[in-house]
Amino acid sequence: MINELNTELYHPGEWRWQEGDRTVTRTSQWTAPGCHNGCGILVYTEDGKFVKAEGDPLSGWQGRLCARCLDMQEAVNHSDRLKYPLLRDGERGENKWKRISWDEAVQWLKDAHQDVCEEIRTYPGGIGPEGFVSLTGTGRNTMWQVGMLTRAVFGSCNAGSGFLSGDSCYQSRMFSCMLKAGDCWIQDTACQFPDRYDNPKYRIPEVVVLWGHEPLASNGDLFGHWYIDLIRRGTKFITIDPALTWLASKSELHLRPRVGTDSALAMTMLNVIMSEELYDKDFVEKWSYGFDELKEAVAEWTPEKGEEVTWVPADLITSAARMYADANPGQISWGVTVDMHVDGTELCFAINDLVAMCGNLDTPGGNVLLRYAYNTSKKYGAGLEFLSKEILDRRIGIDRNPILASGFSQAISTDMIVEQLESADPYPILMTFCHGTNPLSCTGCDTTRIYNAMMKARYNVVYDVFMTPTAVAVADLVLPAAMSVERKSFRSWWQPLRSITQCCDRYYESKGDDELIWYLGKEFNPDFFNKFERLEDFLTWLIQDEGNGVDYTYDELTEKVYDYWDWNMEYKKYEKGMLRTDGKPGFVTATGKYEFLCPVLDVIGTYTMPVFIEPYESPVRTPELLEDYPLLLTTGHRAPWFFHSEHRQLKYMRQFMEYPDCDISKDAAEKYGIAEGDLIWIESPRGKCKQIARIAPGIQPQTVRIRHGWWFPEQEGAAPNFYGTFEANCNNLTTIGVMGRIGFAAPVKGGLCKIYKVTPDNDCLVGKIYKEEGGFGGEHQLYWRS
Repeated sequence: MINELNTELYHPGEWRWQEGDRTVTRTSQWTAPGCHNGCGILVYTEDGKFVKAEGDPLSGWQGRLCARCLDMQEAVNHSDRLKYPLLRDGERGENKWKRISWDEAVQWLKDAHQDVCEEIRTYPGGIGPEGFVSLTGTGRNTMWQVGMLTRAVFGSCNAGSGFLSGDSCYQSRMFSCMLKAGDCWIQDTACQFPDRYDNPKYRIPEVVVLWGHEPLASNGDLFGHWYIDLIRRGTKFITIDPALTWLASKSELHLRPRVGTDSALAMTMLNVIMSEELYDKDFVEKWSYGFDELKEAVAEWTPEKGEEVTWVPADLITSAARMYADANPGQISWGVTVDMHVDGTELCFAINDLVAMCGNLDTPGGNVLLRYAYNTSKKYGAGLEFLSKEILDRRIGIDRNPILASGFSQAISTDMIVEQLESADPYPILMTFCHGTNPLSCTGCDTTRIYNAMMKARYNVVYDVFMTPTAVAVADLVLPAAMSVERKSFRSWWQPLRSITQCCDRYYESKGDDELIWYLGKEFNPDFFNKFERLEDFLTWLIQDEGNGVDYTYDELTEKVYDYWDWNMEYKKYEKGMLRTDGKPGFVTATGKYEFLCPVLDVIGTYTMPVFIEPYESPVRTPELLEDYPLLLTTGHRAPWFFHSEHRQLKYMRQFMEYPDCDISKDAAEKYGIAEGDLIWIESPRGKCKQIARIAPGIQPQTVRIRHGWWFPEQEGAAPNFYGTFEANCNNLTTIGVMGRIGFAAPVKGGLCKIYKVTPDNDCLVGKIYKEEGGFGGEHQLYWRS
């Protein structure tokens, strides 16, 4: 693509220039308010005001942007943005606020923090700051901010995500990769090379398996456009999804498993490949451990048994296994769906085994082992050096969560945060800090329970771009966040290390994430933070990260824009001694090999290889529920115009979808008397919500696929409506507290439901039911937790 452009028009080698009255800045950003893609863009400003964004054709993203980024002007300049710190002026939920200064906000935080510490010290073993818990949303640039805020600023050991049960977003995938191979892999999109597809080392994959992944909607930038590029280059696709997505319609094979049975499907594919000896014998013999044990473990998973469990025809499973195994190279692209089953971690084990067994691990066009460029992002582990062992031992759930105790993850189990908010055992959580997360609308599984739990905290702080339902419902202090183009930061998620440059003036008194940490740090931890005169000095300290090879400052990174790390540009690093600290060939595992059988899992006390666990609520395990709840539920259907619960204020994006729709089959529509466009109830044993029926061709007939993250900024914000967030909220139907065996993964996308029309006789204000009556109740309200 670059060869077809007049590159001189795009100022190669420059990071900022003038075009008439407009200043153009080359940087990396994400769609305002935020996603996790960090694309290469050109930002146009005039007199310090944001004008527009365009894709940068000279970046690795080759000028591709999603619809949200192209509408960034509307978001950045939106009049509803939070302008100043706000203090609650009335009861929680009344949506009454008074403007205060940042100095007053800091003093409020200091007083609250002191109160928390004093009370916690009255409990056995209490140190003080552990009564403060921070909650974060999507990883953007990425995750270190919540670690530094929690540990370096507030001195607490408790940081987690926004009540997503089982930390069911990437944790199972990363954990499985680390256990199996000692490093994480991603699908090889050639993102590690500045010249992308033109790099001589790279190969276009012959076959890509899209496993629970709809990249055109969820990752409309590099990933989404990349798959279109692959279609043009002849790549064949296998889609595993109960719904007929656009890419599924372009696929050679489309497998539609029963919701929650993906592990059974993966184990059946392993059985076919092993029994027919389609695997890479050289890799298995030289570089793997436990192959025979895995073969024995999946021996029962014949195609016929796979069909019985998954409802996917046996011959289709066999064809998919053969097609992937025969590809050279083949690639598996997994989405968040694989994390969102109770056996999600075990499913990830099986997918890892498919990748390795077929010789696609760290090979060109396969699934490549990468590390964050220059190892500059500590993720959730950032700031650990500021805490003593004594307070680290006070982390929530450390006595019950083997992964936390092992040190693999520093993120606190959000399920256990809820439990401790409710029980105050062994000490109360007195203060929460929602750092860019809107759990009542988005990630908070079992929304009513989350709401009631957060109401028990003495102090709740929300830091965000807009006034959200979570802020109105539970917050005492609301702080205004700057958007991406108003911030100074950096990003190091795989490749490259890239600058996030402030391109325009901040909106009123908003502060960026990094600036907030630096600013509050000077008040709460002056001995450390006062050595950084400028925010840029703090960012330099972060990117240099104890001699990791970065020998330049943040200001210099701003001018570089991108820095591609040579280490990430090599393939088959396990053959070259690049993975292990001793420089020997092999993997960073206990055996030094890829582990089909993981001995360390036996020590942790969990499954040492893939298993299938029947969903806790399904036609097989709970047939007694089928009379009332005959359909299969899957949540979290993405739309390309929104990112999670964001962008609902933007009129251009809302023109595409004013109200959320849910996908049902033609068979289900006819059976239950529902027409296209009807407003319907979707109800589970725990609750219900309203969405618009869409009769979706090709969806698995018993499956209902519903949207997530919805609220309506145009509606009344005060209780009990909360911007209508309970009305269409898929998490009215989900649960929290049912995690996988090691603490990761949860049945977010599984369960049973029923559908029926909304009528004048059965309609109600859902928010009122949930706030004032505690939900819809029913004998199965606590079914999964019994």
